[in-house]
Amino acid sequence: MKKDSFIKGAMISTICIVLSKILGIIYVIPFHSIIGTSGRALYGYAYNVYMLFLQFSTVGIPLAISKMISEYHSLGYEDAKRRTYRIALQITFIMAILSTVILFISAPMIAEAIIGGVNGGNTKEDITFVLRVSTTAILICTMLSGMRGYLQGHKYITPSSISQVIEQLVRVIIIIFGSYIAIQLWGTKEAVGIAIFGATAGAIVAFFYLEKKMKEERKKEKEKKILEEEKKISNQYLFKQLIRYTIPFVIVSIAVPLYNTIDMFSIVKPLIKYTSLTTQDAETVLAIITTWGAKLNVIVTAIASGLVVSVLPNITSDFIKKKEKEVNRKINKTLQIIIYFVLPMVVGLSFLAEPVWCVFYDRSHLGVLVFAYSIITAFFYSLFLNLHTILQAIDHHKAANRAILLGLLTKLILTVPSIPLFAKIGIPAYYGPITVTIIAYLIPMIVSIYDLKKSLHTSFQDTIKKAGISALACLIMLVVLSSLKLLIPLSGNRLYSTFIICIYAGIGALIYFFITIKTNVFSSIFGCNLRDFMKKKLRKVKRN
Repeated sequence: MKKDSFIKGAMISTICIVLSKILGIIYVIPFHSIIGTSGRALYGYAYNVYMLFLQFSTVGIPLAISKMISEYHSLGYEDAKRRTYRIALQITFIMAILSTVILFISAPMIAEAIIGGVNGGNTKEDITFVLRVSTTAILICTMLSGMRGYLQGHKYITPSSISQVIEQLVRVIIIIFGSYIAIQLWGTKEAVGIAIFGATAGAIVAFFYLEKKMKEERKKEKEKKILEEEKKISNQYLFKQLIRYTIPFVIVSIAVPLYNTIDMFSIVKPLIKYTSLTTQDAETVLAIITTWGAKLNVIVTAIASGLVVSVLPNITSDFIKKKEKEVNRKINKTLQIIIYFVLPMVVGLSFLAEPVWCVFYDRSHLGVLVFAYSIITAFFYSLFLNLHTILQAIDHHKAANRAILLGLLTKLILTVPSIPLFAKIGIPAYYGPITVTIIAYLIPMIVSIYDLKKSLHTSFQDTIKKAGISALACLIMLVVLSSLKLLIPLSGNRLYSTFIICIYAGIGALIYFFITIKTNVFSSIFGCNLRDFMKKKLRKVKRN
């Protein structure tokens, strides 16, 4: 296996994650039609609770593994590196077993908390069933995430990223064909259960792929001698370090799904109470915010997730070697890449909310209204996630913890009050929880930036300048597309909507890239102009 540079690793992981997320969205089109409205809500309940327990079972250890492996690899401590990985796997195995047992036993109580006392939708028994099916995936997904962390710590980004595509592909196949067969033979509950089980099947296949890659790496490690310095590092010390590095990742790993979980427990009843929405409409709003709209958001946030994979080991390695200028350069580069790609995608998807929603979920006035605003959270989440990861990489765990806890507290306190407040001032009440989510990402971002400026004297002037040009390019793009809307309307059937998305996205991309290339933003971020960048990639493809 070959190590990947910062930019190359970021691009490879981003492409693979985007591809896996696209697969995760494409299946939604047939799956949505197969399981119907109540099935969508049922899937959303199971998926969000499952993700919360999965995050608990991994407790942030995969990223902590990546950080520690990167540190010891930079120092040449190969034996300490191997022992760290073994200890991490033991911890995650125990946590996975606990998560599985707790979720299986508590499923009826969770179902009662979600839907108890509300009639006209899914039953408590249905929710209990799909929650218990989801427990089959926790153990294998936990071990898989640990393997990815180990490879990423070595800057082996490619195999880790490919495994995600394999996992998603298998999962999508199971979801589409399994749910279709189940709905014909049994019913909605069973179809959703099969779809949830797809995560287990995908993880198993990806696990065997990575195990093969891990064997290659183990053969290399056996040839290296143990250094005298690392013999002094005890397993007890490694355990303590792993826990110390894990805690900040635990907080962010649990906090982000908790944003959705807070919405899941907070939105339905207040929407029914303070608005004219029916139970089914309120459930639909919740499903859009936490599941179906969020699935479209992941196309955007995949860029942030891809960068995290490369950011953590690279900045950790530079920080250990005391390369402060290089750390600051990569901090700014990370934020610039996010803003450059994510901002226009968010603006474009919000503008094209109607045809996008029609293509994936059929026509829905409520779906368009909720998604057009909720997609904005993807931009703030992307910045928040990478800033938090950067703080972890430079061992600023207290600042990272403080930032995320402030965001979580904001979300917890303001979500429910925001619904009657927005209803009272004449703004759609379901915009309240979305606005609170944006604020809950902004607060940790401000705390993180302040810490970086104070501790590393990081200057963000160049990033702010490039962000301003990107924002201006987005504004010009939006004005042109809005004018085009007068000639080519956005409303239509699924086929027409697909055509419209291609036309508008193509024109929007041309405008954005033209402006940012002419203003040298692209060349400044990626180190070459777009033409040279494409030529370089084409030459590499031909050579291979």
